[in-house]
Amino acid sequence: MNSLDSEAFTLLGQHILWSDMLGNVFGLAALALGWRRSLWTWPVQFVSGLILFAAFYGHLTGSAGKQAVVMAVALYGFWQWRRGKNTASGQISPRFATWRERAAMLGAAALGTVAVALLFTAYPSLSWDPWPDAYIFVGTIVAMYAQAKGMTEFWIAWLLVDLVGVPLNFANGYAFSGFVYVIYGALVLWGMRDWWLRSRKAARPVLEGAPA
Repeated sequence: MNSLDSEAFTLLGQHILWSDMLGNVFGLAALALGWRRSLWTWPVQFVSGLILFAAFYGHLTGSAGKQAVVMAVALYGFWQWRRGKNTASGQISPRFATWRERAAMLGAAALGTVAVALLFTAYPSLSWDPWPDAYIFVGTIVAMYAQAKGMTEFWIAWLLVDLVGVPLNFANGYAFSGFVYVIYGALVLWGMRDWWLRSRKAARPVLEGAPA
């Protein structure tokens, strides 16, 4: 057995695997770095996806596939933030999405969830619970895409993913993932407040300069 698949400890009767623990600790660090608008959020997110891919591969193929997509989007996010960061601060400048972008993301999330759920239903080995797994799969992609574009709304997308991610991880036996998702929720609220205020500040000069 791979050492990453071995048990690290038991918490409240739940068996915590090393891969589950390490992958989610890196994921938590990536979220904190995203709050600070640090470019390092993406390499850390990639490592998190890599570890969780190893954790899921072989028995939860759909979850493993999600982590493969997470790693691909992490590379895209790194490229986007590296070329779009503020040259003075070295950080990305957050902004609000346009209504067209919001509509596009909502439409993509809805259609993507249906399409992936139908795929998971057609191939039961990909997921034990197609609809919530598809919701998390697509929601994660949408959230990371919005983050890569510097959109403050990505925090809202993460909150919506967490609402389903917590019970699903506990049901799958990945207790540490479930506990970490609860911490994610608190970080998301704080991060969203910070990005929201910064986006409002950035938008104010534009509004003030608009013709009456």
